[in-house]
Amino acid sequence: MKNIAIIPARSGSKGLKDKNIKLMDGKPMLAYSIDAAKASGLFDEVMVSTDSQKYADIAVEYGASVPFLRSAENSSDNASSWDTVLEVIRRYRDIDRRFDTVCLLQPTSPLRTGEDIVGAYKVFQEKNVNAVTSVCEVDHSPLWTMTLDEDGMLTDFRYRHTDVPRQNLEIYYRINGAIYIRQLVYGDAGVKLEDDREIAFIMDKIRSIDIDDKYDFALSEYLMKRIKYNNM
Repeated sequence: MKNIAIIPARSGSKGLKDKNIKLMDGKPMLAYSIDAAKASGLFDEVMVSTDSQKYADIAVEYGASVPFLRSAENSSDNASSWDTVLEVIRRYRDIDRRFDTVCLLQPTSPLRTGEDIVGAYKVFQEKNVNAVTSVCEVDHSPLWTMTLDEDGMLTDFRYRHTDVPRQNLEIYYRINGAIYIRQLVYGDAGVKLEDDREIAFIMDKIRSIDIDDKYDFALSEYLMKRIKYNNM
């Protein structure tokens, strides 16, 4: 198979300023996704899609390809990551480069490793599916969560609440945002991302942090240092 990894790194983050290039343990955050993609040994191309020449220069410095900048249309707040992926795939097709799969690696998952990516592709091949999405176990069962009315009373929650020990509850999972693999199909109408047979790839919670704010960033950096010095 010919595989491409796409790392979407738009500039102008509002929750955490310039988070995609913010230094984490001395290295821009997007560099960790580049390193993981290259360490997997699975990709014919590791591409960073960005609207910023500054981000592009950093990505190239750490070994990624940035043959073009992202369009203004797909740099808006309303554009999805999959809009960006399709733009990239179509532009590569226009220069006669085609791939069998695309792997979306969000730079906000810096603890994801090359081994995780290898494991996800192993599931992709062994299960004969056309889509893999990484997940992790949730911190707390939905049975232990609630919404509150304006009066803040817990009466309804206590009525529904279960006292069953945590280890006896059914395990729930969430999409962790770290790895998305999709089969690509080219045709006269263009290129499509196949996802009708999608399977989960389960990752450890420690490597599943998706950085949105300062807390996530600080926790990820702390864990990264602990892992780096074999203290975890």
